[in-house]
Amino acid sequence: QVQLVESGGGLVQAGGSLSLTCAASGINISDYALGWYRQAPGNQREWLASIDSSGRPTYISRVKGRFTISRDTAKNTIYLLLNGLKPDDTADYYCRIYASRIDYWGQGTQVTVNS
Repeated sequence: QVQLVESGGGLVQAGGSLSLTCAASGINISDYALGWYRQAPGNQREWLASIDSSGRPTYISRVKGRFTISRDTAKNTIYLLLNGLKPDDTADYYCRIYASRIDYWGQGTQVTVNS
């Protein structure tokens, strides 16, 4: 059974940083594309960043330079480092593992940024 468990969310002041972790089990993350998404109250879920099976990252423009996606294949874990946080970054953050025939999501971790 595949499980993705996010952690690392919390309350932070504007300008602060958080490091989100997504621990995967039941699947080898090195074989798949990995992504981070977020959903703010009343908004649709938004893609933030991905890292492909070769380890190449891509980002939505509004977080490029502030957020960093990475993976540790030995630990089967995906990371999202959030720097320079703004109140608009307040949302639930989700990790995802996907390919043509699979699509797994974590349960989310909440990030709240105070001004």
